[in-house]
Amino acid sequence: MICVGVGGFIGALMRYLTSLLMAGFSITIPYGTLISNGLGCFVIGIVAALTTDTEVLSPNLRLFIATGICGGFTTMSSFVYELAQYIRSDQQLMAAAYLGITLVASILMFYAGAALIAVART
Repeated sequence: MICVGVGGFIGALMRYLTSLLMAGFSITIPYGTLISNGLGCFVIGIVAALTTDTEVLSPNLRLFIATGICGGFTTMSSFVYELAQYIRSDQQLMAAAYLGITLVASILMFYAGAALIAVART
């Protein structure tokens, strides 16, 4: 838990700093989010490759980097990693279902949360 917590703290700070650095460029596209998602996916891809059939990274270091830092930096990296696990294990139908359910459920939950606040304010 310490590995994940410390890594998450670092990742969250990195995400915040990335957003601050890119704030002046985010006229039409949220570049901070785009960069965080891209970099997080890149790093978790490296971690996945290093932990598949090798012991280059210890389990604690994998938790620190993948779950902690990447998870705090972007949840997109975790999502893509999990999606890749389905694809890697030749479960394309599960991958498609996970992709679709995640996107639709996330959009619905976003609007449900916003609607809850709108109702609470009236």
